[in-house]
Amino acid sequence: MTLDFAKYGPLKGYDELIANQGKPRAVARQLCRYFSGLTDEEVVELRQASDLAMKSLGISFTVYSEGSNIDRVWPMDLIPRMISSHDWAITESGLKQRLKALNMFINDLYHDQQVVKDGVFPKGILSGSVNYRKQCEGVTPPHQVWAHICGTDLVTGGDGTQYVLEDNLRVPSGVSYMLENRHVMKRVFPELFENIDILPVDDYTVQLYEMLAALSPRQGEQPEVVVLTPGIYNSAYFEHSYLAQQMGAELVQGSDLLVDSDDCVYMKTIYGLKRVDVIYRRIDDDFLDPEVFRKDSTLGVPGLMRAWRAGKVGIANAPGAGVADDKVVYAFVPELIRYYLNEEAIIPNVPTYLCMRDDDRDYVLEHLEELVVKPANESGGYGLLIGPRATKKQIKQFAKLIKENPRNYIAQPTLNLSTVPTLVDDGGMAPRHVDLRPFTLQSKNLYSTTGGLSRVAMIEGSLVVNSSQGGGSKDTWVVDMGGEK
Repeated sequence: MTLDFAKYGPLKGYDELIANQGKPRAVARQLCRYFSGLTDEEVVELRQASDLAMKSLGISFTVYSEGSNIDRVWPMDLIPRMISSHDWAITESGLKQRLKALNMFINDLYHDQQVVKDGVFPKGILSGSVNYRKQCEGVTPPHQVWAHICGTDLVTGGDGTQYVLEDNLRVPSGVSYMLENRHVMKRVFPELFENIDILPVDDYTVQLYEMLAALSPRQGEQPEVVVLTPGIYNSAYFEHSYLAQQMGAELVQGSDLLVDSDDCVYMKTIYGLKRVDVIYRRIDDDFLDPEVFRKDSTLGVPGLMRAWRAGKVGIANAPGAGVADDKVVYAFVPELIRYYLNEEAIIPNVPTYLCMRDDDRDYVLEHLEELVVKPANESGGYGLLIGPRATKKQIKQFAKLIKENPRNYIAQPTLNLSTVPTLVDDGGMAPRHVDLRPFTLQSKNLYSTTGGLSRVAMIEGSLVVNSSQGGGSKDTWVVDMGGEK
């Protein structure tokens, strides 16, 4: 069957490419004309070319839940997601605003805690935070920035309103897949890139390196930047090696580094020890330094916190940045923007119920079958309850969990996420729900990717977009349409 957009039937809600009666939105007109002109055979050939490109480039990820730790080829759908540059400019401003406020918040927490003293942020939430690190108190990292890389999850509701779903400030992943999706799409659809003014994304690794270099304690010299990985069995190892290669940085494990008596970090090489200036770490706080955090960690570097506190090495993201990567903290971000920047949030939050509040908790417990319930510090889509799709047993279990530890849970209404036309197994198209993870960088300056990683729920009706749970991805095209919105 040919890809006939006139017969495409969006779900009830907001489709980002197709308006009513199969009419493409302005940003998607050229794309829809192109895809409508393809034969069945050409669609099959293009899908095969895309899969082959992914395999040849070694673009893979690991699904831990399968137990075998076997790498899979990264799943990418051929129909891109499209956003006008006018709309993206607003989103970009909102992302930068959010990260700026969050970094001011983190820095405040590890110093005067004025936000707590002024009653804007409850002390009880801070004391209950598993990601607050007392070892970071009094430290002032370069530029007073703690979260240097933020992956912000955005969703669009059924009315077309964009919301922030969560902030990922610890070890956010996925940017390599954004870059490689674009690489593959350019190989498969060169004519589309000639005829549509698609803004580039390939300056990210340059921006990442410059952001990291700005953290070096030895300004004026070429910094030695390394990417610290847990190793080949980590699900994001492809990304670790990819970013290191693209930046011209060394990819290291904890055993490759040591902290000497001068509190400097050194890398072991065949030529002897070489000083390291900046570490882009891809391991969690708990495993960073066995002298300070988990004693049994073999992934980190003994003495690393000592070196960082002494200002002898830059670390991104800084230890302790995860205090703001908390779904309870998330609920306060609009207030934090108001408090630190004296501005209103450009991108709103999804309405959120805090189970630690008596009234909110009572409402949540009474309406569990209608809500999405999330633990405060889980990631990857694990540990949550999607009420409308949950069994009675699951609802009963979550009611018990909430009552036992209300601080650890928030709830949100089940959003009717926007959809995008997506190729399905029979060769046709069907609407599938999507979210978006752009990446924002901050050290000396602020930078945001043009678009981001669009994740798509490949199963009909599903809202789960995580690749680790069967989701796929799309290339995200921010299109300059001139004066047309």
